[in-house]
Amino acid sequence: MTVTEFVLCLVFMAISANQFRIPPHEEVARMARFVINQCDWASMATISTHDPVKGQPFSNAFAISDGPVGYGTGTPYMYLTRMEISVQDLQVNPQASMSVSLAQTPFCKHRGYDPQSPLCAHIILSGSVEEVNGTEADVAKKVLFSRHPEMSDWPVDHNWFFAKMNITQVWVLDYFGGVKMVSPEDYYKATPYKKHH
Repeated sequence: MTVTEFVLCLVFMAISANQFRIPPHEEVARMARFVINQCDWASMATISTHDPVKGQPFSNAFAISDGPVGYGTGTPYMYLTRMEISVQDLQVNPQASMSVSLAQTPFCKHRGYDPQSPLCAHIILSGSVEEVNGTEADVAKKVLFSRHPEMSDWPVDHNWFFAKMNITQVWVLDYFGGVKMVSPEDYYKATPYKKHH
């Protein structure tokens, strides 16, 4: 891809993203899907297997993608190596939680929302992390490398693999009144984007 093509791609993505508006807070499942699709990274907590914090929650940042902006699947994919400390935790106990916030997008900053404000929507996914193979690994590679092009140059001797979060519960905080829960079924049925003309 040439520099010109890359710039045009970025412009197209920005224009496409601006065609969409944040879902109303009453539509909780849509909001969850919207946040996951808009964001490029998550803070994932595992149960540590390493001293001196063995057995305690351990949070770390990971790049994620559920697909192109505006066309997400809802499933957060990751590109991992077993050399990484949190991945070593997952090999012992695959249970994890993943926090994703619109604070990493221009949305909250432009509106003056602090990242801790309920109005700065954030989602917590609970579940387990598992390696994906075959056709699903091809999908994961496509959606991750398109949003994180640097990944294609990561050192091959790290034995990278593709993984996903198997979601068992979705927690949404996007308005006053406390956290709301969404079942995985409702989460995956939701349509995060509606075009506005």
